[in-house]
Amino acid sequence: MMQRFLIFYFLISLTSVSAQRKKVDTVYVYEKVVVYDTIYLEKAVRFKLTDIGIPKISAGELIHKQIPSEKSDNINNTRKWNFGADAGIGMKENIWSESTSGRNQFGENIGLWISRSFFKSKFSLQLSANLYHWNQTFELDATKNETFLNGFYFTEDNQPILFQKFNDDHLEFAMNLKAIYEWKKLRPFAGISLNRNLYKMKFLVPENRILAREEDFTSNQNNFGFTFGLQYRLLGNLLLSVDYQQYQLNGFSLKNNDFRFDIFKTNNTFAERKFGLGITYFISK
Repeated sequence: MMQRFLIFYFLISLTSVSAQRKKVDTVYVYEKVVVYDTIYLEKAVRFKLTDIGIPKISAGELIHKQIPSEKSDNINNTRKWNFGADAGIGMKENIWSESTSGRNQFGENIGLWISRSFFKSKFSLQLSANLYHWNQTFELDATKNETFLNGFYFTEDNQPILFQKFNDDHLEFAMNLKAIYEWKKLRPFAGISLNRNLYKMKFLVPENRILAREEDFTSNQNNFGFTFGLQYRLLGNLLLSVDYQQYQLNGFSLKNNDFRFDIFKTNNTFAERKFGLGITYFISK
């Protein structure tokens, strides 16, 4: 009887121990599965999906790769060269029209320019070169009519020359250095100017002390002044421009390099004013 009791007790204890071990093992496996699944989700980017490798990129690497691009963009914005062309029409007040005809001259111009932008393209400096043609408003012809210039002008060695013809149709070269600020579609500007007018008078000059050869006496001086105006962006590359220019003509004269004197040399100072309307085109933009 005692032997049976001991065998029965041993079997119950063994079953209990086995049951306890099985319960512990089940909890342990479940915990491993949860931990393993969590690790799997965190490291999913390391696997290849349909033969496509997905590299792991840290935030530090992204910042490092973006910095050169932003720096490069800033350099392009702050140091940008542009060039283009312009054309327009204008009105001019000068010493001849004011003193004789009383009418303003009208003309046209073409030009080229180059500019460099600063401070993210809001501010720029522009250098331009323009050729103007100004139409005639009056004419003097001593071969046909009496004029206030009829008569003899004398050289230093007393050789006479005789006035023949003059009209105020002429060419003009101008260079401008402008400071431009761009705000939305508006571009106000101001700057300094340098111009040269190619006026021309014809005289009979002596050859062997006889008035037999016709020569041109032309203006040969550069004049300094200023300019300001406004540009409006019509389209991406096309701008409408209005401007005002004024020059000081100091000691205006006409000269021929074969003679050692100037015609109409004066110490007076004359002001020359221009109003312009034009179109500017960005070739490089």
